[in-house]
Amino acid sequence: MPFGAFLNAFPPAFFLVVHLVAFLIGVLFANRAFGVGSRALGWGFALFAVAEVLYMTYHLDWTVFLFAHTLAEVCDLVAFILIFVGAVQPRRAARTRTAQAAG
Repeated sequence: MPFGAFLNAFPPAFFLVVHLVAFLIGVLFANRAFGVGSRALGWGFALFAVAEVLYMTYHLDWTVFLFAHTLAEVCDLVAFILIFVGAVQPRRAARTRTAQAAG
């Protein structure tokens, strides 16, 4: 039995709920990030939400697994990069301002 085969016992609706909750969290975080002017974080979380929609297309039998999964992984990768940039950028800007003020 392959590792994780027990998940096959769960109904498809379970996976839709998991992805729907993740989508809603992504939308909430994107909304909050855009609200405070953090565009990189906002777009990162928005792309995460798009990836969750793509995952749901497979569970709804609208796409095949590899198509949905590949597109979602690309969105997740770009989202991960944007969230990193959004998290590091303000700190780097503050460090630059501090160095300029001291020099």
